[in-house]
Amino acid sequence: MKFRDWATRVLFISLMFTALILAVFAGKGTKLSNNPTNNTIISNPEIPIVNQYPQIDLQSKNQASKSQNLLKSPVKKNKVSGRYRTTEAFAKYRPPYEIASVHPSNYGERYAQDVNGIPVKNQAIIVLHETGYSASSAINFFQSPHEENESIQASYHTLIKLDGTIVYLVPPEKRAFGAANSVFNGIDGPETVQTNPNLASSVNNFAYHVSLETPPDGRGDNIKFHSGYTQAQYNSLAWLIAQSQVPDDRITTHKEVDRSGQKIDPVNFDFDKFLNLLHTFRQLSPVYRAAGG
Repeated sequence: MKFRDWATRVLFISLMFTALILAVFAGKGTKLSNNPTNNTIISNPEIPIVNQYPQIDLQSKNQASKSQNLLKSPVKKNKVSGRYRTTEAFAKYRPPYEIASVHPSNYGERYAQDVNGIPVKNQAIIVLHETGYSASSAINFFQSPHEENESIQASYHTLIKLDGTIVYLVPPEKRAFGAANSVFNGIDGPETVQTNPNLASSVNNFAYHVSLETPPDGRGDNIKFHSGYTQAQYNSLAWLIAQSQVPDDRITTHKEVDRSGQKIDPVNFDFDKFLNLLHTFRQLSPVYRAAGG
């Protein structure tokens, strides 16, 4: 074989191989561009609102992650930064806590832009829920994968058992799937963010979701009334939220943000009782008090 013929064949084979590689990468690129979660949305774990949620330094992190046994949280020192500071009553209250993992299909990232590429600048809100069934049932559901059915993906950031135990589920910097088709009607008007073009907009991108375990007499479908939550639950809920910088008027319920008209939780919730406890665990910092709050 002449050298020229050999060189021509080698060049031809090289061009075919290069074309094949380009076709493979082009296919992957098309697949990524068709994925709604890889649209123009930009994930940003450093979004400022994250600092407004409860930020807790857990005692014995390694031990908790290994055993998930009941652990006592350490006594907290007063926190003085931000709009609110915690009180001596907060420092003295020591609710037990647990840590439970949630399957990654049931929560996601908080986004800096919506599906249209518009920056989202909502301030944080806290949404209160109830489990509907036992705490263990809710946790088991969150730990089950739901990749194939987005309509049943769900989670809370924290859950509070009947005995006041705080169960930490989804980190505050992540987006828990606590309220699907939802909107927060605050003093600045309706607030909601669409992060998936195939799903309705919701408050999840700027919400911290907390759920109370439903008492035994209220568990089941279509329950509209029950005996109410325990004092320990109210205490732990107020203690948890006292660590946030979310103002009272941005603490709401699943019932209030839901647009489907089907959610009524938390049933029988005593907001006045909760706010009184919250105000014993946190107060406006001197700077904000001097400025009129």
